Amino acid sequence: MNESKQKKLVLKLCVTALMAALVVVTSWAQVKVPAGPLGDQRFHLGNVMCALSGILLGPGWGGLASGLGSLLYDLTDPGRIAELVITFVTKGLYGVVSGLVFWKGFKGRYTYPALTVSTLCAAVAYIAIYLGKNVVYNGLLMQGLTLPAAVTAMTLKIPSSLFNGVVAVVFAPIIGLALYKALKAAHLDRLLA
Repeated sequence: MNESKQKKLVLKLCVTALMAALVVVTSWAQVKVPAGPLGDQRFHLGNVMCALSGILLGPGWGGLASGLGSLLYDLTDPGRIAELVITFVTKGLYGVVSGLVFWKGFKGRYTYPALTVSTLCAAVAYIAIYLGKNVVYNGLLMQGLTLPAAVTAMTLKIPSSLFNGVVAVVFAPIIGLALYKALKAAHLDRLLA
């Protein structure tokens, strides 16, 4: 491997680790509200960094950063440890979807509309998967609820899911544009995704 490829790989690893750490920290910035048999609602900022991971690093590395950061967050909460593999996959998809839409759909053009649509697609995909997981895994398998009861219990998770998605759609594009300008000024914009 030549020096340029090694430098790019080391930079991607470092930024992936940084984004994973930011996902953990912003997931801790939360408000928990009891939500019935499927657990607490969490209003948090972690989804902002999950979307940014995909935007900055692309779908592969970005998915790894968002999934790994969310998995590490689950390790800090005893009530969530049993779901850490599921969290790795579902939150990893947040970064994958935002990265795919941004880098494949918008060709990596850092514009506010491109960042907003990329984040919105990731938020919608994640919310659908998360709510489905709450019905099937948490409701049917773990709690033994009937399907109507699991669906009813899942509706208690909708407010926090929508809030977290909207927060990501509002803030990820703003932060993404600011980061892009800083990376471009430092001549690092071409080394990331």
